Amino acid sequence: MGVLSLAWGILAVLGMLVAFFPCLGALNWINVPFSGLGLIVSIVALAGSRSKGAALGGVICCSVAVFFGLFRLFLGGGIL
Repeated sequence: MGVLSLAWGILAVLGMLVAFFPCLGALNWINVPFSGLGLIVSIVALAGSRSKGAALGGVICCSVAVFFGLFRLFLGGGIL
């Protein structure tokens, strides 16, 4: 489950990077919930696994994607 959370986090960060391009900022409306679900899966994987490396990487990647996605939506006027 740790590998799944790491893969989910990598996809979330890639989605966040694509959403930073001008005219693609609306992708954050899809990426933020995707990253939030990934964060939940990563926390569950972190709590239930013996090897914590991949799950911790997933938690970090998903947290960064959620934070910067919400920040980008706030700057663009998507969240008032």
